[in-house]
Order: sequence, then structure tokens, then C-alpha cells
Amino acid sequence: MATTETFTFAKVPTSVAELKALPECDLQSPFKTAALAMLVLMNYGNNVDETINMTDVLRGPDPTSPFGKQFYRDRLVGKEYVPASFFAGATVENGYTPSTPLTITVSDNPYSYPEENWATLYVQSSGADSPRPIKMRKKPSTGEWFLNDNQALAGIRIPAAADPWA
Repeated sequence: MATTETFTFAKVPTSVAELKALPECDLQSPFKTAALAMLVLMNYGNNVDETINMTDVLRGPDPTSPFGKQFYRDRLVGKEYVPASFFAGATVENGYTPSTPLTITVSDNPYSYPEENWATLYVQSSGADSPRPIKMRKKPSTGEWFLNDNQALAGIRIPAAADPWA
């Protein structure tokens, strides 16, 4: 049976210090890490470097590679609405403006734990038909779950205001 966990955040962190102040940043479950992985990306349009710094906190001993930075750039520049689409209240019609406080739901499925210390969890974008995966790896010595691969950023429907066919 699938497990879902819902997280609520007052605001998007804009620095590593703000991220680390969140109780979820203890990273003691893959659900927390997945929720934070999407939350910090909402800062991308405001400050790319600090967003990468926050992502590096979530990645633990494996910081974002140059390829990873290009991956984020390719999927988020001009499409800063994509991470917001995973939060409650965001719709194609409202330009993916989530309601506040920010709420995101993370789910697993029977195939989420293929081997010990690995988890693939899922988040749903209001602009996509199927949930998107986020892969985490557990560091056994600390019990922390770190971001390994955020596959949630594939294309979604563009906001209605930007769609000439809407």
C-alpha cells in the first residue's frame, strides 16, 4: 500500500541558513528530502547560486555537478513556474501560483525501494498527467536521506496566459 506524506511550509527558503532552520532539514526520511528538493527550486528564478547551494545541502556528500547545474538551467530558465506546479493550489489557469502556506504531497509505491538505502518517491504536478520521480540515497552512518536525482522537472503544460492555443 502506498504511503503519502504532506508537508506545509510558510515560505520558500532563500538561503542555506533558512533551509537548515526548517525541521524537515534533518533529512531523516526520504519524504522530507523530496519535499525540500522541490521547495528550494522555487527560489531558482530569484537566485540561481543560492538555490544550487541549498540543493547541495540536500545532496550531502555528492554536490551538484556541472552537468546537474546545466540540467537545472535547461529545465528552469524561463520556466520558473515548474517547481511551483507541484504545490497545492497551482493550476495551469492561475500561472501555477500555489496557495499559501505552501503544501506538497510526496508518495511512494510498491517499487519505491528497489534496494537497501535507496528510495524513489513521487510528486504530482498540476501540469502533468503522471507523478514525477525523485530518487534519494540514505547515508547509513547518519540516517540521513540525500537527494540523488530529481527527475521531476520534465516538461509540463505551459501556463494558460502563455499558451496561444488556450
